[in-house]
Amino acid sequence: MSKKKETIRSLYYITHVDNVPSIIEKGIFSHSEMVTQEISFTPIYDAQIVSNRQQKATPSGETLWDYANLYFQARNPMMYRVMLEKTRPDIAVIGIDPAILDQNKNTYITDGNAASNATNFYSVDEGKKIIDSQWDCITSDYWRESDGSKRKIMAECLVPRKIPAEMIHSVFLSDRQVQQSFQRQIPSRISIVYEPSIFFQANIVRKIGNISLVQGDMFFSKMQTLTVSVNLQGIMGKGLASRAKYQFPDVYVAYQDMCRSRRLTDSKPCLYKREISIDEELADQTGHPIRNPNAVKWFLLFATKRRWQENSRLDDIEAGLEWFRCNFKKAGIESIAFPALGCGLGGQPWSKVGQIMCRALHNIGINVAIYLPQEKKIDPEHLSSDYLLS
Repeated sequence: MSKKKETIRSLYYITHVDNVPSIIEKGIFSHSEMVTQEISFTPIYDAQIVSNRQQKATPSGETLWDYANLYFQARNPMMYRVMLEKTRPDIAVIGIDPAILDQNKNTYITDGNAASNATNFYSVDEGKKIIDSQWDCITSDYWRESDGSKRKIMAECLVPRKIPAEMIHSVFLSDRQVQQSFQRQIPSRISIVYEPSIFFQANIVRKIGNISLVQGDMFFSKMQTLTVSVNLQGIMGKGLASRAKYQFPDVYVAYQDMCRSRRLTDSKPCLYKREISIDEELADQTGHPIRNPNAVKWFLLFATKRRWQENSRLDDIEAGLEWFRCNFKKAGIESIAFPALGCGLGGQPWSKVGQIMCRALHNIGINVAIYLPQEKKIDPEHLSSDYLLS
């Protein structure tokens, strides 16, 4: 069991950027308090979500409207929903000192989304133990409905009436211009942080024609097709493959069938046209389905290893990319995200893989996102178009 002083470094409040100056000055109020004091604000949640929380009672007999709600993890299904439904998602995350947990004896901690019927409410002392027990889930990059992780990752801290402004330590943003503006107008004691990953956005490091070199989580890419690097043995044990197996079990079933039928080879990737909306799986829908979920995602299973114990082979990567160049139009692929094929667990360096991928995918007629490896810092020279296309 981890210690809370080592794990809970912040709690998080999700709001519209227009509300940030007022919050910095006055603090964070519960919804009922904002109504009582006639405080104007820009909402980020649709009316049905707000209404659902007004109907949900706490153990003290009040409703969720009477509490300012903080998350232990800002990058959660509710954030995904907010980003999905806003035409221009000008969203900010306010970082709160975890000392807020002990500021009010009437504070509650929940073991999931407070509006869910399956969620329990605890005193702070009991709630800390619960948060400890599901900390790995709360801090995970992904979730799913079937094992309860989608609800648990939205565990909340409910503070009665108001969170004082002095408890704010950071503001996280996904827009560089908004960051620069806030840095000029917000007190220097508060960190203004550009952190697009919280908002399920990639950080574009460089564009080379139709190719974007990005840092971020590929599984939240806006591209139509996602590429998963695999082996030819039907084993998804580590890395992106393991993530796909957990988050999208049907992809794993399809992959095993591709291996058994030998449709997937060392030179021929295989496309799985998934029929389920990824947005419906990832966005919070507690009491109210999302409007207009995005189209389904397709998965390109791309063999970079023949056996799972081996390193990836550069010649197999080249052959698979050649197959892709010749077949993506016929397959109906309109845009695609790739990991850095063969890097990381595959043992190959970006200095070689980057050249192979960029030469093969440059100016092919569709948008391509290549998610850079996170394991090692990349030499800036190896991100230049001159180097990658040479």
